[in-house]
Order: sequence, then C-alpha cells, then structure tokens
Amino acid sequence: MAVERIYLDWNATAPLLGAARDAMLDALAMPGNPSSVHAEGRAARAVIEKARRDVAGLVGAEPAHLTFTASATEAANHVLSPVYRMGKSRVAIGRLYVSAIEHPAIRAGGRFPADRVTEIPVLRSGVIDLDALAATLASHDVAEGLPLVAVMLVNNETGIVQPIRDVSAIVKKFGGLLVVDAVQAVGRMPVSIGELGADFLILSAHKLGGPKGVGALVSTGETLMPEPLVRGGGQEKGHRAGTENLAAIAGFGAAARVMAADLVERNAMIAALRDRAEAGMRAAAPDTVVYGEGSERVGNTSFFHLPGLKAETGQIAFDLEGIALSAGAACSSGKVGASHVLTAMGEDATTGALRLSIGPSTTEADIDRFVLTFAKIAARRKLAGKAA
Repeated sequence: MAVERIYLDWNATAPLLGAARDAMLDALAMPGNPSSVHAEGRAARAVIEKARRDVAGLVGAEPAHLTFTASATEAANHVLSPVYRMGKSRVAIGRLYVSAIEHPAIRAGGRFPADRVTEIPVLRSGVIDLDALAATLASHDVAEGLPLVAVMLVNNETGIVQPIRDVSAIVKKFGGLLVVDAVQAVGRMPVSIGELGADFLILSAHKLGGPKGVGALVSTGETLMPEPLVRGGGQEKGHRAGTENLAAIAGFGAAARVMAADLVERNAMIAALRDRAEAGMRAAAPDTVVYGEGSERVGNTSFFHLPGLKAETGQIAFDLEGIALSAGAACSSGKVGASHVLTAMGEDATTGALRLSIGPSTTEADIDRFVLTFAKIAARRKLAGKAA
C-alpha cells in the first residue's frame, strides 16, 4: 500500500491554488492577443490589467509600476543592469553590491561583469552586516556611476528577515538604488515597497500558489528604469517585449488575491505549526541545530541540522517515508552541495542542512508525522553510531 505523501517544501514551490488554476483555465479559453484592439484583444488585456492591480496591491505598489516577466530570475537579470535610463538620458551604474546570502539569481550579477560585483558579508546571526555595507558604500567611486545594492527581504534557506529599512537608509545616504528580492516574503508577511524604502522588488508567482513561469519587477516609479533585457515589441510599456503569457499572469493575479486575504492571521497559524515542528525535533534529538532561530524569521521556514546526518541522506530518508522537504534551496537541478548561506554565516556547511517549509494547507497531522519520522531517523543515527 502506497504511503500518503506530505508536501513540506513550499519554499521551492507552493502547490497551485484552486483559484489560480480556475483563472488560468478561463484565460486559456480566450482567443485574443492582449495587444489587439478588437473585443477579443481587449478582453485579454483586461485580464492582464486586473492581475497587475492584484499583484501590485499585494506589495503596496502602483499597478503602472509593475512589469510582468517570465520568472523572478528574469526580473533579476532585468534590474541588475549597469545601464539605466531616465527618459532618453543614459544613467550609468558603477558597481553592484550584493549580500553574501542572496539567491544565485542575484549572486550571478545579472548583466554586470564579475569584476564589478562586490559581496557584502552577513553576521553569524544571518543578518547583513550594516556597518560593512556602510563602509563599502563610503568607498564607492561615484565617478564610475551610481551604486546598486541588492539585498533579499527573506532568505530562501533560513527564512531570516533582513533589516531592509536600515539597508535602505544606508543606500540612500550614499545616493544608491536598492533592489529587494521579495520572492520568499510576499504572502508570508506584510510587504510594502514604500515602507521598505526599496526602489525595486522582485516577485515570483509560484512561491505563493500561482503558476511556474511568471514573475514581476515592481518599481517605485518609472522615472529611472533599467534598460530592457528582452527587446522587440512594445509590451509592458517597452520594459519587457513579447506577447504576455495570459494564462500564467491570470493565475498570478488570482494567487495574489487569495494570499492578500487574512494574511496576518493565516501566517500566525503557520508559524505555530513551524514552532510545533521545531519543538518536536528538539524533544526527539536535543542536539538538533536550527539555523537563524535567534533572528527574526518568517513563520513557515525551519532550516535545521541533525549532527551526524548528511543532508542528502536525510532528504532521501524523509522521501522514502513519504515526506517531501529539501536540502537547502531548489535552484541547482537537484544538486545537493554546501550551502553558501551557512558558509556566509560562519557555520560548518560540509554536511549541509534540511529545510522544512510549509504553507496554508499544512496541518497539525502533517507536522506530527514529520516529527515521528524525524525521531525515527534520529534513532537510526544513534544506532549507526553504536554499531561503529
């Protein structure tokens, strides 16, 4: 008899919401091109603009300041550009500064050559070193162009929340622009581009229950924008060429509407489940290490290590028991390696860690089964140690 599976890897991708699926199916039945002026085209355009309003509303932005992309990675490559435009004038960006715990899409530097990307360290707590950021920006050569800083709001592995308002104050002091990867934050905590002080936010639909293959770049205005990455037609006000993915965008908008409702209450319940899991792990194996537990975290994520257990071994063991979780971030085609996030935090990353990430449909029964499985795996570790 097959074991009923439990999905605890929401940070990799969230299950598609029913509302998003329905919106996508409706959009797939629409024949019009959103750029066409006839009735069918206008109907398709209306779907896109409604989705734009809903997604923008989730982060307190103006709909006109949101550009749909094919992914958050594309949005990152779009905004991480050494050339911006203010109207017809060219504005040079001299250097890109990224925190040491950024997602690989940011750490790759976008369109900047490697020698124009500088890494900012984080403290052992997993929080960006604000003093190091200020000292680094103080030495920036303004003759080369403006500084561009990229710091994520929530780390995808640890769930640690970064002090973006403080980061913004430093960046503005030195005349820079701030890009914030909000992929793991949206839908899991209140997010406002204005309150954060960010110039740009990067979003992804499939992290909050929308479809894979659609993201967005959100700005505070359109006065200063990066040069387009995808050129051609005039779609998305010329910021991103190509006929829009109507079905995916419709799904994105529907997911945003669902996740905007009861956000604080929903995530309080999710955090209680995460805490239940961590308490259970500690009861089964007191030597369990939970990374970032002393820092502010979103409530759905736990990045943990069981001494003596390699991450890939643990991931396989849970999978065989019918539980899906991950060994770090799901961004390397299934490859399990040392976590650059743990390395940046000064932790021993050689054996890796496991990430539990949950969502609105996770239940107490799911968490209790996870804890029982964890206890079983921990006991095997002890038996293996005695046998050795």
